[in-house]
Amino acid sequence: MALFVLVLFHVIFAVVGGRGLNAASAGFASKLSYGSGFFHLRIKLPDRDSAGVVTAFYLTSHGDKHDELDFEFLGNREGKPYTLQTNVFANGLGNREQRTLLWFDPTADFHTYGILWNPYQIVFWVDDTPIRVFKNNKASLGVDYPSKPMTVEASLWNGESWATDGGRTKIDWSYAPFKAHFQGFGVEGCSVQNSNIGDCYSNKYLWNERKYQSLDSNQQRAYEYARNTYMNYDYCTDKARYPTPPPECLNQLQ
Repeated sequence: MALFVLVLFHVIFAVVGGRGLNAASAGFASKLSYGSGFFHLRIKLPDRDSAGVVTAFYLTSHGDKHDELDFEFLGNREGKPYTLQTNVFANGLGNREQRTLLWFDPTADFHTYGILWNPYQIVFWVDDTPIRVFKNNKASLGVDYPSKPMTVEASLWNGESWATDGGRTKIDWSYAPFKAHFQGFGVEGCSVQNSNIGDCYSNKYLWNERKYQSLDSNQQRAYEYARNTYMNYDYCTDKARYPTPPPECLNQLQ
């Protein structure tokens, strides 16, 4: 038997799992759905040997052809670094993985992970550094853009079939329970009661104002440095998967 444990505001969520129980997990979610906003959470990841364990913080819609914005922290053998994977799903289409090696030990202390989502761009933040930008290219390139109401969720789960070394490295259950710690859950968002999020695009919301429609010059430099220094996988440059890069890759660096 083993435990996946989330510690949130001194509340512990636990699910009993074990070898072969790929659904073993623990998690929490917002009651409200949102149509735009800035969403952030401070996380300290499971320490020691966490190979095969995935800690996730994400926004997701519910139903067919879903939208989703993912932070997924992929565990590793003790002494080896975590990988941070981000992904963007729009109208059911995902497979937009980017992977980054963090420049700090995410198990030693809390760090802030944030997602800005507005009608112009989606930005994934690690502390004050933007590590990924996904622009709204619906009008110019016909690329679907997340536009469905999404809840804010976090989870800790068994991803040993794929998360570490392509699934070759499995969970060592002798290190259980695996614990992820969460604090500072922050939502500055436009909540919605139905599928229409049009009002959430209004400039009456701070995160839709002009200054948040693109990165400023300092943020752009930090973004390019993070990509060039720490990114170790980008679906846009994976010619085996995409001999012709997807259209949104053409202006990835703005």
